[in-house]
Amino acid sequence: MSRIIVGLEIGTSCIRCVIGQINEDDHLEIIGAAKRPSNKGLQKGVIVNIGAAMSAIKETIDDASVMAGVDVHSVYVAIGGVHVEGRCRSGGIPVDTTNRNRRLEISNENKKHAIDSAIAVFLPMDKQILHAIPQEYKIDEISGYKDPIGNLGVRLDVSVFLVTASKTACATIGECLSRAGLDVDGIYLKTLAEAEATLNTEEMELGSILIDIGADSTDAMVIYNGAPIYITSVPVGGNLVTSDIAQVKGIPRSVAEEIKIQYGCCWIEGNEAEEEVIIREIGSRPAELTTRYDLCAIIQPRMAEIMTMIRREIVKHSGLKELSGSIVVTGGGALMPGVRNLTQSIWGTESVRLGECADYGRLPGDAGFMYRKADFATAVGLVVSVKNSEKKQSKTVNSKRESSGEKIGFVDKVKEIWQKFF
Repeated sequence: MSRIIVGLEIGTSCIRCVIGQINEDDHLEIIGAAKRPSNKGLQKGVIVNIGAAMSAIKETIDDASVMAGVDVHSVYVAIGGVHVEGRCRSGGIPVDTTNRNRRLEISNENKKHAIDSAIAVFLPMDKQILHAIPQEYKIDEISGYKDPIGNLGVRLDVSVFLVTASKTACATIGECLSRAGLDVDGIYLKTLAEAEATLNTEEMELGSILIDIGADSTDAMVIYNGAPIYITSVPVGGNLVTSDIAQVKGIPRSVAEEIKIQYGCCWIEGNEAEEEVIIREIGSRPAELTTRYDLCAIIQPRMAEIMTMIRREIVKHSGLKELSGSIVVTGGGALMPGVRNLTQSIWGTESVRLGECADYGRLPGDAGFMYRKADFATAVGLVVSVKNSEKKQSKTVNSKRESSGEKIGFVDKVKEIWQKFF
């Protein structure tokens, strides 16, 4: 029997929805995708007008469900922004609570208790735990274990990456979706979902950075040794680029947004520099002629500033000493021509690419290409994350993973811990 999974990104600029179907052969196929403007229902990734956001969500869900030919009753939703925080915590337990010097085989129960000890921390009243992601286990002070189950030891310690978010922001998402007639299956950190859709195993192990350039904020996550080690967010994004164009050219923001989407670039080379750009007639003001080079001269400094701010935060706080993987850029800002070149210049590395999604089935018309673009990485990532987690959980039941020592991915770890809090 097929299974339907719906991923929903409630962004400041746009609402994006992806509907995935897991067939009987466990194959994931994207059967619906849609995007709509958010109707100014959000600011900096947080819902500030429930009515406007709800209307945009319903319209987007309806578009995707008509394409997929299914009714949607519940969704997985992503969250990000400056109110989301990540921190490392450690905890540990004796493997045998009755005799703390006896060496026993580590069980799944031991593993869960070790994680519980790490996340037993005091939280501010306005925060709730989103994810508790194991980074590394130690057995009798010997580090480097990805999964301790099946090994012998006296004591088990674990390092956990704890992700928290604003209770109000999470509750507002739930209320908004409830008014739209939808249940919340789960809330994921957006960059975590994006990583599952865009990064490969080697990039996660070697050390990679995922950067999501949104409308009002830019989020980033550093992944090393298969797990997140740092997340950050700066309250600047593509809307500042629009404001710069509007201010310099003396035009309305709506017109500046049109020009940015149609002609905008942040790195220009070759013959594109002299390409003409027409700013359409506005009221009694006649149309104006400019060049793509002039437009880039407005956009590039702001995009460079955003990327520099993210780089500064990561270099200062992440503890990452060496980047052997990739820098992957996602979000609506990743669609701007030249963003890869700009990122390479700011970071001083050639290992930069756009976070495009894999092909999970060709939808009719432009939709088949739309969901593979970098701005859909969050919505697709939600579907892929849930699918992969369910696959691992199925293996757990069939093969009794408690004693097998089978390695699992960090999103699967997230799913296990996340279920304890929702």
